[in-house]
Amino acid sequence: MKSSKLDKIDLRILEILQHDGRITNQKLAEQVNLSPSSCLQRVRRLEQEGVIGSYHAHLNLGSIARHIMCLATVSLKNHTQEEFNAFEALIESIPEVVECYTVSGESDFLLRIICPDMNRYVEINDQLVGNSRYQVTINSYVVMKENKSFCGVNLETLRDASDSDHTM
Repeated sequence: MKSSKLDKIDLRILEILQHDGRITNQKLAEQVNLSPSSCLQRVRRLEQEGVIGSYHAHLNLGSIARHIMCLATVSLKNHTQEEFNAFEALIESIPEVVECYTVSGESDFLLRIICPDMNRYVEINDQLVGNSRYQVTINSYVVMKENKSFCGVNLETLRDASDSDHTM
């Protein structure tokens, strides 16, 4: 979804904030060659327009607690809106499901689940399969190693090549 026009400075601000959400406004302004007040005004506008949705800390979970991460594909037997809504409500109620995407292809959903151990994952799996409202098929993948974690998007790769004035 496109918001208002984003210029090169807006995009640079977004690139920097993706990698350092705690940067001071002063340092951000210096990096994008703006006055601190102009920079803060742009950041506030980006927040108000929903371009910046929130700020997060990227945690090293391994330094906090033992855990496992599983990716699971889920297919619903019946493809009614009621079934999809019910499944989505169930997913919302399970805190260990940290991400859920409706996808195209052989599966209907892709889940990322982080839990303390395999026993808890089996409980979650049973909860997903055991709901009598719908029939699901689940394929689980235990993550052995996180080779590349999400650290932001290269906004230049998303730019429309035909956009010659560098606005989005």
